Amino acid sequence: MTVLTGPAPMANSEQMANAIRALAMDAVQQANSGHPGAPMGMADMAVALWGRHLRHNPQDPHWADRDRFVLSNGHGSMLLYALLHLTGYDLPIQELKNFRQLHSKTAGHPEVGVTPGVETTTGPLGQGLTNAVGMALAEKLLAAEFNQAGHTVVDHHTYVMLGDGCLMEGISHEAVALAGAWRLSKLVALYDDNGISIDGQVAPWFIDNTPKRFEACGWNVIGPVDGHDADAVDKAIAKARAQSAKPTLIVCKTHIGKGSPNRANTSKAHGEPLGAEEIALTRAALNWPYAPFEVPAEVYADWNAKEAGAQAQAEWSQRFAAYRAAFPELAAEFERRMAGDLPKHFAQTAVDAVVEAHTKGDTVASRKASQIALEAFTAKLPELLGGSADLTGSNLTNTKSTPALRMDAKGAVAKTEDGQIGRHINYGVREFGMAAVMNGIALHGGFIPYGGTFLTFSDYSRNAIRMAALMKQRVIHVFTHDSIGLGEDGPTHQSIEHAASLRLIPNLDVWRPADTAETTVAWSVALSNRDKPTALLLSRQNLQHLSALAPKRNLGDISRGAYVLSEPKDVGLKKKAQAVIIATGSEVQLALKAQRLLAAKKIAVRVVSMPSTTAFDREDVKYKKAVLPTGVPRIAVEMGVTSGWWKYGCAAVIGIDTYGESAPAPVLFKHFGFTEENVAATVLAALKRK
Repeated sequence: MTVLTGPAPMANSEQMANAIRALAMDAVQQANSGHPGAPMGMADMAVALWGRHLRHNPQDPHWADRDRFVLSNGHGSMLLYALLHLTGYDLPIQELKNFRQLHSKTAGHPEVGVTPGVETTTGPLGQGLTNAVGMALAEKLLAAEFNQAGHTVVDHHTYVMLGDGCLMEGISHEAVALAGAWRLSKLVALYDDNGISIDGQVAPWFIDNTPKRFEACGWNVIGPVDGHDADAVDKAIAKARAQSAKPTLIVCKTHIGKGSPNRANTSKAHGEPLGAEEIALTRAALNWPYAPFEVPAEVYADWNAKEAGAQAQAEWSQRFAAYRAAFPELAAEFERRMAGDLPKHFAQTAVDAVVEAHTKGDTVASRKASQIALEAFTAKLPELLGGSADLTGSNLTNTKSTPALRMDAKGAVAKTEDGQIGRHINYGVREFGMAAVMNGIALHGGFIPYGGTFLTFSDYSRNAIRMAALMKQRVIHVFTHDSIGLGEDGPTHQSIEHAASLRLIPNLDVWRPADTAETTVAWSVALSNRDKPTALLLSRQNLQHLSALAPKRNLGDISRGAYVLSEPKDVGLKKKAQAVIIATGSEVQLALKAQRLLAAKKIAVRVVSMPSTTAFDREDVKYKKAVLPTGVPRIAVEMGVTSGWWKYGCAAVIGIDTYGESAPAPVLFKHFGFTEENVAATVLAALKRK
């Protein structure tokens, strides 16, 4: 269904574009910082898209069936801020005057959750394009799941503008290939092909045949078209919308800094203010005789999308009301999922899963424990959308409730015999792309994405993980093979610094559970984290269930990140702890065994399991002191770099500050000192020093 929310093609499209150019150069000049060239060059493209095609309602930026727009080349943020201001979003002119200033709604790069109408935080090039792929995939899957005959409630496009820098970043290759494989026909990308980057003309270092590259990945390619001819871009967008087989790339030839007599087509227009003299010359060249930040009323009127947006949303609301009358359960489920609310039964589902894991007491690898937990959660939460970077058989992210996502011969989402859509994605060997696609899925709404790979490859995903944390998105990363315990693959695959590195990312929850119960709790917390992503670090090797060594532990405290697992009295000593051993993951069983060795020597030790340092660090001081009492030596044990553990006031840390080795896991444990005997000896040495 096509609903136009802006004006039809009109004679003053040029003035509409010039308003963007003027606001961009004025804001950058006032801030004495920013990128005026891209907004000035892309202004006519914006007129075609935002003025004639984009379905959105400035008065309700979160309308579920709005078109999504992503500015992947986020350094051109003034393009988006000008559009939001001009079309009627809650972004007054004063905010444009405060461009790049502290606490303004117009940060240097667009930030979701800060500026109304911004769909994703962009700036790291290539990720916006990949987020858009995730958004388009979410739309396609939701449409396949919820739309019914005669009732279409999910029907919107995803548009993304991008530049040369986005296409140079390697992640763009991953994203483009996935979009083509998934036949995302409602994804339209507009390429600002101006041939300029910070270092100048890109020709010496960027010789890709971009149209052929996209065609090879299964895209529909239109152009080149004149990016300064709004009517030509308008027709290209209409052509893209008319086809239903492939995603579309529209190649728009433009001039960076369009209108600037001396800066257009140069890198000088890219990342610095034009200067007062050049701005005056540009105003004259554009026939824009208005003062800085002044836009004439007739141009505001041409841009205003409030009335048309409200009408488009009202029409959708009528369709949704009819849908609700015909399919009340589906309508309620759609609203719940788009709101990001977990089902009412989730708390009980989580409790049941944890109790079952504890009762069964399986001795399995924590990667298998994760799959067991996922079996319970995916059966009850249809919004869980899993995947793997070509390692499904190793990271075990698939379940009985999550058939593989596949497209049929016509490009539609294939369904199982009982009508279910695929909920497990084969991302291929594309960790970075997977992570950024998951961010786009989460931003779109309707799904909670999770995806798996080896922990050592989290380095490939890291910037997208950081972006999820910055954007406060519920995205779950399943990282298996979390230590030297993976054995013979050697140091290239053995994670040493990765746990510590991930823990440094603000607003990222990191869990390294020790058995099935802790793993299930970690999953329940991750699913409950509405405003942060989670990384689950899981073992390849089997882990003895802790109930065999610590039968009296309190399951209710696991979610707090650290808890007292075993006291001296649990191993037959009726006295206060003389030392505390802190351990995570596979090393917790070593701590418990060392506790028993020391008990035989009448040395009283408390064992603390700390599956999540990030969760524990959020606890209050009272709880922290209750778990880690003052005046008692603390010894941490983890198969990774030692640096992050000293903040807990440790007397000693048993870790690895070198790379691993290639050998069977048991040999490596002994070689690097991860034995109960060495843990016990380290405790004794710490007590002697005290």
